[in-house]
Amino acid sequence: MTIQRAFKTKLRLNNEQRAYFYGCAGAARFVYNWALADRIERHKAGEQGTNKFEQKRRFNAWKLENAPWLAEYPYVLVERAFDDLDAAYKNFFRRVKQGAEEPGFPKFRTKRKDAPRFCLGCNGVTVEADKIKLPRIGWVTLEERGYIPTANAKLNRVTLSERAGDWYVSVQMEMPEPAKPVLSGSIGVDLGIKALATTSDGRTFDNPKAIVKYERRLARLQRELHRRVKGSRNRSKTKTKIAKLHQRIADVRIHTLHDISAHVVYTMKPERVVLEDLNIKGMAANRHLAKAVADAGMGELARQIEYKAGWIGVEVVHADRWYPSTKTCSGCGHVQDMPLSVRVYECQQCGLVLDRDLNAARNLAMYVTA
Repeated sequence: MTIQRAFKTKLRLNNEQRAYFYGCAGAARFVYNWALADRIERHKAGEQGTNKFEQKRRFNAWKLENAPWLAEYPYVLVERAFDDLDAAYKNFFRRVKQGAEEPGFPKFRTKRKDAPRFCLGCNGVTVEADKIKLPRIGWVTLEERGYIPTANAKLNRVTLSERAGDWYVSVQMEMPEPAKPVLSGSIGVDLGIKALATTSDGRTFDNPKAIVKYERRLARLQRELHRRVKGSRNRSKTKTKIAKLHQRIADVRIHTLHDISAHVVYTMKPERVVLEDLNIKGMAANRHLAKAVADAGMGELARQIEYKAGWIGVEVVHADRWYPSTKTCSGCGHVQDMPLSVRVYECQQCGLVLDRDLNAARNLAMYVTA
């Protein structure tokens, strides 16, 4: 049995490769917008059932006279651009059938609002431990050696994308399903602001507070941007610095979340993981907590645990939102009030003394579904 896996890593590009990548992204955006405009125009003219194959034939005839510069780029860009638009239309009609209030009609892509990206097929693509060969581009060095598997894996799709001036390659592969580990026990995960996660085995993961760590530097750069002349090169440089700092903040946060989810699923190998069903939107509505809640990424942590658990067959349970995991003694089951300012649980019935987050995590591990 085979499974689908995606691997994303940073690329090390020279100036010539970087310029060509931006050109490829522009070509893909141009084809996508042409195809979308063509569909809209033909729909207004009363034509029904326009599909990507008809559009490709019209576009191939049109581009010979009107866009000969596209010959500089791989033709697979054209193929993938039409595939992307076709998928966007299918998703739009699916949401319409489901009765969505905002089904999301496909929009034109712009250089200013949409990050540069383009897709390639698997033909002509070769992956080695420290480099990848792309059609018309050649060999490109990978930032992480050995991260993308090269044995017993079949390439399906390659996507190149830019973020804050850096380019990344995402490789979708079909590979044999690994043997599932032996699973045992149940683990509870208590989420919070100060301690981002506390597991029922006693492990505590601190909140990296990425925004707080870099907010002074970010504020300084934003003030600097405000002083720059619009359209100047210095303003462009400052905007790049801000984008890179935002990327750094996101990377610090996502690295911590992957550490936690990997420990919960791959290190502990439980049969069942129990998570709190937190009202994150409600917490974010509190102006005193909004920044801390957004910085913590609790929703993303739950998502990571769920998809990693699915890979190895771990059951994920969300405890009832009103389950009193913090107020309940994990030793005797006694329930008592626990103000947020009290960080140690002291049971008034059996005398158990325990960190409040660890006590909640142990209660979650013992949670019984209705």
